[in-house]
Amino acid sequence: MAINFDRALSIHPQALALREKRSEILASNLANADTPDYKARDLDFKTVFQNSLAGGGTELKRSQQGHMPSSNSMLGADLLYRNPQQASLDGNTVESHIEQAKYAENAVQYQASLRFINDDFSGLMTAIRGD
Repeated sequence: MAINFDRALSIHPQALALREKRSEILASNLANADTPDYKARDLDFKTVFQNSLAGGGTELKRSQQGHMPSSNSMLGADLLYRNPQQASLDGNTVESHIEQAKYAENAVQYQASLRFINDDFSGLMTAIRGD
């Protein structure tokens, strides 16, 4: 009998990939905290994840045909702009303390997804060995 990894690993590989992409977006926000007119971006993880599971769109939407395709091929949703709690004089909407908190939260959830995948593989190894 063949092992079906999609069923065995459940939703965790998709969650892990989306958490990785969100990590890149949040890191980009932090890297541009001092860039004038930079607008902080994020994605609605729940919506993107549901679209991913439902087989929704596989690319970020382009506002114009001439724009280059996104390297975020798993997202299936537009990146959203974060509304700042306190506006900056230079037009930058990155609030470092909020971005750091979101990044830390995402990192914890990424680690949880890794742990779930590890547990799934441990279960598969137990089944294969017949322990």
